[in-house]
Order: sequence, then structure tokens, then C-alpha cells
Amino acid sequence: MSGTVTAVSSNAEYSFTKPNRESITLLAGLGVEGDVHAGVTVKHRSRVAQDPTQPNLRQVHLIHEELFAELGAEGFEVVAGDLGENITTRGIDLLGLPTGTLLRIGDAVLEVTGLRNPCLQIDHFQDGLLKRVVGRDEAGNVVRRAGIMSVVRAGGAVRPGDAIAVELPSGPHRPLERV
Repeated sequence: MSGTVTAVSSNAEYSFTKPNRESITLLAGLGVEGDVHAGVTVKHRSRVAQDPTQPNLRQVHLIHEELFAELGAEGFEVVAGDLGENITTRGIDLLGLPTGTLLRIGDAVLEVTGLRNPCLQIDHFQDGLLKRVVGRDEAGNVVRRAGIMSVVRAGGAVRPGDAIAVELPSGPHRPLERV
């Protein structure tokens, strides 16, 4: 399984959206260089309020570009960086990856830690969007579609157009849960 990076984004300040960049640099054990969410311990405000000593399992946020087309068909206008992701991808079923999957992008290696759990801020961006990216399946289980989170195992530069190689962990595979 492989895919492509279609956009990269970062922001040094807390903001829901992140501007697109020509490239980002991933730092092992930290995240995106210069991004507000980079660090060994949690940086998301809600997580810091709960326990600022928690390990940062949300260093790099990835989202699949295919979601933007689905949302567009429902009347929403969403483009790369709008949902606060660092890396926008095409061609990989990110939500279907198991925990511990490695994503190799050039010299950089990301380890998938779980699903993004979007908050109410997403409705401040576009009213009604939260219900489109978090819902329930036929059995009543919560389904999160707003991308995945990862940690940086090996650093390196990431640019639009870079190939992404997917390396699944040895089984049994654990499905992604919210982090």
C-alpha cells in the first residue's frame, strides 16, 4: 500500500487551521518543527488541562484528501490545512490502518498512534461539520473520520508530491482508537 503527500501545513500559533507550506521538517520524538503541537508531552489545550505530563501521541496529524471531496458533496468547502492537519494524503485508507503502522516519507518515519477526536471548534469553522466527521455506524458505534495522529520515529523533510510507503505492524492488528 502506498500513497502521496498532497499538502503540508504547520502553524507556530494556536489556530484551528494551518497554512500550507512548501515543506515541513519532522523532528524525531517531537513532531513538526515550529508547529504549536510539537513536543514530547501533550500540547493540545484540552489535553494539557487534563494532565500536562501525558506523552504527546498527537505530534503529527494526517488527513486523507478524499475526505474533502466527500464533504464537498455535502455542501462543505474544506481544503488542505483547514482542519488543522500537518500532512494531507491521497491514496491511503488512513482510517483503516492499524495502530503501530509505519508511514515512510523519504527519510522520515511516522508511527500511527490513533484517530483524531475532533472537538466543537470544527463547528466554529463550518457549522454542522462536526456531525459529518464524527457519527455513528449502524450498530451505534462512534465513527471518527477526521484523520489520524502519529509520532515521529525518524525525522526528515516532507513535501507535497512525496511518496508514502505503508508498513503494517506484525499481527494481530489493533484497530485505531481515539487519542
